[in-house]
Amino acid sequence: MNGKHKKAVFAGIFSAILAAEILIALFVHDGFVRPYLGDVLAVMCVYFFARIIFTEKPRFLSPFVTAFAFAVEFLQLTPLSDLLGKGSVLSVIVGGTFDVKDLICYLVGGIICLVGEFTVKSVQ
Repeated sequence: MNGKHKKAVFAGIFSAILAAEILIALFVHDGFVRPYLGDVLAVMCVYFFARIIFTEKPRFLSPFVTAFAFAVEFLQLTPLSDLLGKGSVLSVIVGGTFDVKDLICYLVGGIICLVGEFTVKSVQ
């Protein structure tokens, strides 16, 4: 598979996950899908966005994306969200409430990406 084809595949997966995230945010108001599956998908969404940029065998991309998600979650322990202005795009991205369960969801999303990476490599 050439680089352009890989970028198209990764862009398609990214778009599908982003669409699912938007639909969950707009229409799902339960106690499981939105807070937990949404966080798992968020890591996967960032991962596939990064794969559009880094198409060739990214050795540590999944752990890096997971660490990035952890860092954003830990930023919620600081007053950064308030400094960014309540309701601003950056404030929404950072979030305002730290939760260890979010870290677990991010880890699950990262593991899914990592397992997928090994599975795809073994098929190629």
